[in-house]
Amino acid sequence: MSTKPAGTRPQRPVALVTGASGGLGQALAIELDALGCRVAVHYNSSEERARAVQDKLTNDSVVVTGDVGSYEAVTAMYREIGERLGPVDVLVNNGAIRKDALMAMQSPADWAQVIRTNLIGSFHTARAAVPHMLRQRWGRVVNVVSPSGLIATAGQTAYSASKAGLIGFTRTLAAECGRRGVTVNALSPGFMITGMTESLPDRVKESMEEKAPVPRFVTVEEVARSAGLFLDQDCMTGQVISIDSGVSIT
Repeated sequence: MSTKPAGTRPQRPVALVTGASGGLGQALAIELDALGCRVAVHYNSSEERARAVQDKLTNDSVVVTGDVGSYEAVTAMYREIGERLGPVDVLVNNGAIRKDALMAMQSPADWAQVIRTNLIGSFHTARAAVPHMLRQRWGRVVNVVSPSGLIATAGQTAYSASKAGLIGFTRTLAAECGRRGVTVNALSPGFMITGMTESLPDRVKESMEEKAPVPRFVTVEEVARSAGLFLDQDCMTGQVISIDSGVSIT
């Protein structure tokens, strides 16, 4: 069976990292910059932190904002990136929120907001980016998921559902895009001390650390180093790469 070759990787790909003002997002933006990408640093609530991330980059970059839960906001953001850097070649869906509570006591509005941001927001950004990737026969989509999408975590029905849904989205989109040189993978980081987790009680952090086969937290830099693997591997698609101290196998 004959296959058409993938397109050529752009010399200086444009990469969009959503939620790039947070700990992991910053590390991913810095890593992609080091790999030669021109990075669009996305934020939703803190322009100051996003600007601080941009200051650490060496290549051309831009700071953008927009609610990923709104497709209109996402398309406006993509227009700005296109005008200032060019169309997005590498998309990292890192932006996410958590609103933890036992399902029987959680408000429907909070539950829906988590799904809207984490899952529907990732669809919006991919929907805006993938057509260009398919046309040029090269592109990378990386969806940041979580061990909570693979194992049960009480109090996280919304977050777990959003991340499990994103894993299914990753695999199916990979099947749709692979013949045109576009890979779609998921990155599943373990417990990290970031803005999303630093408010957890110390006893919870200690318990999570002790239960892991490798009994320590993962650093954002360790997770971000996977970006090079995603960029370089043309035949790796539809995969979930877990950098989680082994939590997902317990």
